[in-house]
This record gives sequence, C-alpha cells and structure tokens, in this order.
Amino acid sequence: MRTARTERSSLLARRAALIVTTLVLLTANPSSASSSKRGPSASTRTEPSLGRPLDLRMTALWRAFESSDSALANGLFFPRSAYLRMKRGLLASPASDYTDRLMAFYRLDLAVYRQQVSSLPGRLVRIEVDRAASVWIAPGTCENLIGYWHLPGVRFVYARSGRLWSFGVASLISWRGVWYVVHLGPNPRARNVGALDAPASGPGAPGPLGGC
Repeated sequence: MRTARTERSSLLARRAALIVTTLVLLTANPSSASSSKRGPSASTRTEPSLGRPLDLRMTALWRAFESSDSALANGLFFPRSAYLRMKRGLLASPASDYTDRLMAFYRLDLAVYRQQVSSLPGRLVRIEVDRAASVWIAPGTCENLIGYWHLPGVRFVYARSGRLWSFGVASLISWRGVWYVVHLGPNPRARNVGALDAPASGPGAPGPLGGC
C-alpha cells in the first residue's frame, strides 16, 4: 500500500518531468517567424549556457531513457532544418544523410541507452561537463556552412546498488543558443550498431577535447 509520502514524491517527480519536457519543447522548436528575423545563418556566436539550462536538457534526455519517450528524445536531437542549412551544397543529399546516418545512429543508440538505464533501478546524481571543452566551430570548417558551438563528452553520473556509474553523450552542438545532441554514442565507431559512449564504473571524465 502506498504511503502519503510516496504518493507526494511521485506527484512531485511527475510535475518536475512535465516542467522539463515543456522547457525542452519550447527551445527545441523555434518558430519560423524567429527564423526569418535571424537572417540567413540563424546562428549565434554567443556560447550556450553550460549551467542549469544544459542540466535541464540532459535531465530530460535521462527521463526519455527511463520512459522510452521517443518524442522527448527526438526533441533534444539536432533539428533537421538546421542540418540541411549547414550542409547545403556540401553534400549530395543532406536530407538523406540526416535521416539515414545521424538519426539512424541516434535510434540505435537510444535503444542501448534505454536498456542501460531501465535494466536495473538507478538514480541520476548529476551531469558532468568540462567547460573548457566547449569550442566555437567557425563557418567553413568541419564541412559546415554555418558556425556553431561544440561540446563533447557530457556525462550522466548515476547511482545504482550503492555505487556510482556513468556514461557519456559523445557530441552536443548548438543552434540558436541551445544545445542539441548530434551524436549520442561514440563517433566514429567500428560497426553500425548502437553503443554507449565511454561507460565507466565511477564518474569517469568528461571529454575528450576536440572534434566537430
């Protein structure tokens, strides 16, 4: 039988998840009106926050792992429209590359991350970030027409069976001042299968530095 304290904790957890989801949806779908005002690049040199806004987005991703919420997970992935603009004229078919490579790997990785989180009860403890790893990727480099910020190796640190464990998110990049996942598992990888990025016993270390 559930106690009043248990029911209250469950209600607070659901409310927190709803708040996080709302924040994600508000930042994940910029309006077309905003896009037209921002000009051709729709990019910004201002570094996205590495504090609470990033924690909220990564916490939302953890909740997506726990609940197998594909809509929430997809809302945290780099927008298709942004990718097409970044790669226009550089790839024969940016749309196919987005769907058949980036999103295909993301779906494979999501299955593995969900299994890792849901296989045994665990509690997210914190998000680990190396602030020095966040770098501006200038237009024209890394085969992109538009500049963006890149942040590698953000880590989920969680408690399970009285011990700390962790794994990473290989790459986040920015669009209009918001961080998005572009590679969840390791990139590149030896085989086209889903994989965790740098799983470790203990908190591990964010990074490594570099990448696009």
